[in-house]
Amino acid sequence: MEIILLIVASIFMILGILGSFLPVLPGVPLSWIGLLIFYLIPGVGINYLFLGITLAVAILFYVLNLIIPAMGTKKFGGSRKGMIGATIGLIVGIFAPIPFAILIFPFVGAFVGEILNKSDSKTAGKAAFGSFVGLLASSFMEFIVTFAFLILFLYQFWNYKEFIF
Repeated sequence: MEIILLIVASIFMILGILGSFLPVLPGVPLSWIGLLIFYLIPGVGINYLFLGITLAVAILFYVLNLIIPAMGTKKFGGSRKGMIGATIGLIVGIFAPIPFAILIFPFVGAFVGEILNKSDSKTAGKAAFGSFVGLLASSFMEFIVTFAFLILFLYQFWNYKEFIF
């Protein structure tokens, strides 16, 4: 049973790392689930403080992952409509079955939002580029957090290896 839970936890950790690059997968929450499953292994005591802190971090970074592209739009001169367009584009891009939709739709959403705001195409393009930069920044941030969760997972595994095997 311990080995099965360890394998499942490891799969979730790997899916979390992949999710930082594949926007269809929520990377940080998947990594956190891997940590949770690890603590469900018999012989490994549940550390509620550790799980609570990492859960708070996972929720915070999941929310930030949705907000940062819109903030990038604003930073590059976009309006509120551009920010809303980038956020809608991000959500649509997550579920669209088109290759690279997650990269294309926030850009298009910010551009359309700026055009609806009666901005010229140069301003709209700049705001849309800001959305793309924000998406790259949020993906990099998500990778750092999922990698940190992986390091914590490996550290805890090393501490409890004699209970598991």
